[in-house]
Amino acid sequence: MKKAHMRTSAFAAVAVIAGMALTACGSDSTGADGGAGGSGGGSAENAKVAFLMPDLASTRYELADKPLFEAKMKQLCSSCTVIYQNADSDASKQQQQANSALAQGVKAIVIDPVDSAAAATIVKSAQAQNVPVIAYDRPIPTTPADYYVSFDNEKIGSMIGQSLVDHLKKENAEGGILQVNGSPTDAAAGLIKKGIHGAVDPSGFKLLAEYDTPDWSPEKAQGWVSGQITKFRDQIAGVVAANDGTGGGSIAAFKAAGVKVPPVTGNDAESAAAQRIISGDQYNTISKPIKTVAEAAADVAYRFVRGEKPAGKTTLYDTPSELFTPTVVTRDNINEVLFQSGIMKASEVCTGEYAKGCAELGIK
Repeated sequence: MKKAHMRTSAFAAVAVIAGMALTACGSDSTGADGGAGGSGGGSAENAKVAFLMPDLASTRYELADKPLFEAKMKQLCSSCTVIYQNADSDASKQQQQANSALAQGVKAIVIDPVDSAAAATIVKSAQAQNVPVIAYDRPIPTTPADYYVSFDNEKIGSMIGQSLVDHLKKENAEGGILQVNGSPTDAAAGLIKKGIHGAVDPSGFKLLAEYDTPDWSPEKAQGWVSGQITKFRDQIAGVVAANDGTGGGSIAAFKAAGVKVPPVTGNDAESAAAQRIISGDQYNTISKPIKTVAEAAADVAYRFVRGEKPAGKTTLYDTPSELFTPTVVTRDNINEVLFQSGIMKASEVCTGEYAKGCAELGIK
């Protein structure tokens, strides 16, 4: 996991993190401006790195990914420049932004593709100019990038689906499940969908219907779920939604219909999702701290800029990859995972109607 939910980022600590004193590079780096490094022996001094994000509908890219990536790059290479662009859900625009970055002489491109298939052209163009491409968050299946950094998206789908199934069985729920997937042009959404099916299909609960949500749009998810409520009504035991935006849209559909909201999943740990979990409207979400992937992507980009060829810890779509494992968040652990860890601040989430729920959960 969007467009109607322009929310404050779940990662409220970004401003603090980005403003922290910069530390010296670790043992993997040569120094602030990266002289010769690894087998490539390249120089990172004054290098430009493109950071191309997919949309503005999800607030995370402007509020978290961008500042965290830039801060890490600054730490690794004080003379390097990050060229940031956001495609606002337009694959053609992202292609133009990539072309512009190449024309400006970038030494590496980090890209979260709007359209995973269309991004293959960007990969080919960059590699033809000996510019490495790091796929970020979403993979590029048809043409291998030089590296892929993300949380394990198939695992995310499996985790939210299994968490819901286990809860429904514990509650002796009857009926079936609606599955609200992400965008059909997003390969990461396809992996999440595969993971969800791996949990739901053998669960014993009937899959009533599923929907691939264009552009991850909460409004379109809401519209589809509204139709399913009319069709299935009391047969809906739960909803597996692939992210917090589609989950929020699903919940809105039940409320608009005047029907009790069944357990609904999410993913991304947006602050609004945390509030819905606290209030009992949303069953779970996934915490995948953006700091983890943003800094990992910066480190990989810096290595490529220096002439190294980082080895992946695994391989996905013939691409060397590093896939991090996320955490399922429910009311049972939300305080520990999101608040005690510092990812979120109670002062920003536990406002108004949510203050009582926060007090009940010991969030402060």
